[in-house]
This record gives sequence, structure tokens and C-alpha cells, in this order.
Amino acid sequence: MSESRPAAVLVLAAGEGRRMKSRLPKVLHSLCGRSMVGHALAVAGELDPERLVVVVGHGRDQVSAEVTGQSPGALVVVQDQQLGTGHAVRMVTETLGDFRGTVVVTYGDMPLLRGQTLRELVDVHHAGGNAVTVLTATGDPAGYGRIVRDADGAFLRIVEQRDATPAELAIDEYNSGCYAFDGALLADAIKRVTTDNTQQQEYLTDVVGILRGDGHPIGTVLAADVAEIHGVNDRVQLAAARRALNDRILEHWMRAGVTIVDPATTWVDVTVTIGQDAEIGPQVQLTGATAIADGARIGPGCLLEDAVVGKDAVLLYAVCRQAEVGPGVTVGPYAFLRPGTRISENAHIGCHVELKNAEVGPGAKVPHLTYVGDAHIGADANIGAGTIFANYDGVGKHHTDVGEHAFVGSNSVLVAPVAIGDGAYTAAGSVITGDVASGELGVARGRQHNSHGWVERKRQGTRSADAAKRARSE
Repeated sequence: MSESRPAAVLVLAAGEGRRMKSRLPKVLHSLCGRSMVGHALAVAGELDPERLVVVVGHGRDQVSAEVTGQSPGALVVVQDQQLGTGHAVRMVTETLGDFRGTVVVTYGDMPLLRGQTLRELVDVHHAGGNAVTVLTATGDPAGYGRIVRDADGAFLRIVEQRDATPAELAIDEYNSGCYAFDGALLADAIKRVTTDNTQQQEYLTDVVGILRGDGHPIGTVLAADVAEIHGVNDRVQLAAARRALNDRILEHWMRAGVTIVDPATTWVDVTVTIGQDAEIGPQVQLTGATAIADGARIGPGCLLEDAVVGKDAVLLYAVCRQAEVGPGVTVGPYAFLRPGTRISENAHIGCHVELKNAEVGPGAKVPHLTYVGDAHIGADANIGAGTIFANYDGVGKHHTDVGEHAFVGSNSVLVAPVAIGDGAYTAAGSVITGDVASGELGVARGRQHNSHGWVERKRQGTRSADAAKRARSE
């Protein structure tokens, strides 16, 4: 096995997270398109470990399902009682046996941790021939175990905040809780951890002390960005982590050639891809597996979820869910593209238009105030304002076909199943219940009748009647 490839990465994700005040296990709270444990798994996967192990406890069924969904090859170990981080690791060794090689320990509530930071931890660990290498940080150490060093700066021990003396509390270098261990030494030392502390728990930090006491070398790596090692324990911290991660994502895309007009109001998931010279306007959310092609303009005011947007397309104040928008298409303002919708190149979807499970051909136009459901619209067809594709009869959904270069008059209702042929027209205000063949005009409305003098007879004394009388006398 390559030294650069860990024998295992252990993700500790068993805690309840009471401060979240949630029915949902803490590590399942999401930010930027993944759960916290999902981020931990993605980072662990960057190390390509021989085994990826997740320790679950509180909400084990939910967390296990998330782990399996995110990383099908991951192994799940149950910690029935949450008796400390050392106890969690002991459950792994007792369940899976000893590891021969490097074992990295991370956490399911540390979503800002980068793969490159863990890679540096592993590299330093190997280069130093260490029994354990500790990821540390400097700054405000509140809540974290302090790194205690001797007069020469050599590592001595880690002391938890609740067990620290006043002098130790003044130390500003602190423990992240992330480690790279020699697997064989870890398996031996973990059996010797006691509960001789104020919380009567098995601390993983004690393994570090045991290994040092045995005379093994201990190393440290100082995290370049302290935010990476901050755990999330409540919703305030979750919001702060979400903002920090989103800022990181936006910076990545801006440096890749994407214009983000207003980063403060733009949110992009880690799973989104954006092409060069795309422009993302203010108040835009790009979520899920959304893919934006080169030169597309999104926003302001758009929400895209698992959507595909083609080259040079323009979306304005639109909601687009599981839909495909082709090259050169214009959408909006205030359009709603629902799942199954596919808009071909250079088509136009206009103001207050809703489409569901609909195909719109190249160059076709659906400009105004229209609902299109379960339909195919041919190339260069025009759908007039206020048209309704009546696809549901109260029992089942039915399909409508509109041919190429067809013209559907304003305020038409197309009652599915129905077909409008190539080059056919429907008259404005028609309720079309039968097929209209190619080149025909379909008219389905009552004949207009004007009753002469009705207002003066039936609305005497009104301003309308007075106006009509004046007009008649002029």
C-alpha cells in the first residue's frame, strides 16, 4: 500500500447535537448542497483511503442511510453509547480489527475542512515517521483542548478545556480533533484509555499522551485557515459555516472566469458547474446538479434546481426545476419551468408562463400568461397570450401536440388529448377539443351578437347610459 494512501479514514458522527434543537441528527443538517456528514465523506474520499469508516450513534438509521447514499462503499460502525471520541475509535477497532498503515480521524460536523489540509497532515505524518500527527490551530481557543508544549516548543500533551489549569487555558494553540495515527500503535493505545476525567469519558486526546509516554514521536500541523477546523454545534454556527463555504465556492468560480455580480446574495451548491463567461446576477440560487454552460446569463432573481442551461441562454426572474434550457433560449421574467421540461435552442419563454413535462421546439415562442403541461410544441410555433393546455381530466394526464409554425390564438384552451397540425391556426378565445389538421383554422367559440340600445334600456340613469346617449346624439 502506498504511504500516501491511508489505511482508513474514520469519520466520527455519533453525537446528538442537542444545541441544534432539532429532530434531525446534527450531521444531517445541510449547507451548500450537502449534509455536514456528506461534506466530511467527500473530503475523506479525496484521500482515497483503503477503508472509509463512519461511526454513527444518535439517529443511526437516518445517518447510516445518508452515509450509504453519499458513499456506497463506506463502512458504518455503531457507537451505542456516546462515551467520548476515544470510545468511538475503540468501537471501530473492536468491530473491524486493527489497521496496518495510517489512520486519519475526522468529524461529521466539520464541513469546512479541505482535502488538501488532510493531505498535508498525512504527508507530514509520513515524513516525520510519527506515531501520531495532530492538526492544530491558533486563535480563540474557547471550547477546544489546548496544545501544551515544553520550554523548547516540543509537544507535551493535549488538555481538554474543562480539565485545564488557568495557565493552560491561556494557551492560544488548540487541538482540532483531527489526527493521523499509526494504525498499529493506535489499536494498542486505545485499549489503555481511561475515564479519569471530569466527564468520565474516553478521550481520543489521551491516546496522544499514551503514545508520547511510550517514547513515540508526536508531530503537529498548523492549519492555514482556522475556519476549516471549526465544528458546527448550533444553527448560528451552521449559518456562519454556510456563508464561509458559499464564499469559497463563489471565489472558485470567479477565478475560473464566471462573473458573480453580487456575491452577497448569490448561493451556489458544491455540486453545481458553471461555464466560462457565464454571468450570475443578484439574488440567484443554483442548487443540486445544475449545470450552466458558457456565456449563459442567470438572474437576477432565479432559482435553479438540477437544471441544465445551454450556451448563451438568458434566464430572468425564473424558477427552473429539473428542466433543460437549450442554447440561446430566453426565459422570463417570472417563468416556472417544472420537471420534464425541455426548451430547444433559440426558443422564448416569456412572462408568467408555466411549463411541466413539456418540449418546446427550436425558435418556438410561448410569450405570455400561459400554462403548458404534457405537451410538445413544434419548431417556430407561436402560443398566444393566456393559452391553457388543459392536460388533466380529473383522473389522468393527457398529451397535446402543436406542430411546426402553428399559431395558437390568444386565450385558447387546448383540451388534451388533441393535436394542432403544422402551420395550423386556432382562433383567439377558442376551446379546442378536436384535432386541427395542418393548414386549417380551428374556431370553437360562440358567435358574437350585439343588442342595439341595451344599455340605455336596461341601465337607465347610470353614467354608462348617459355616455352612450351622448355618443349617439353626436
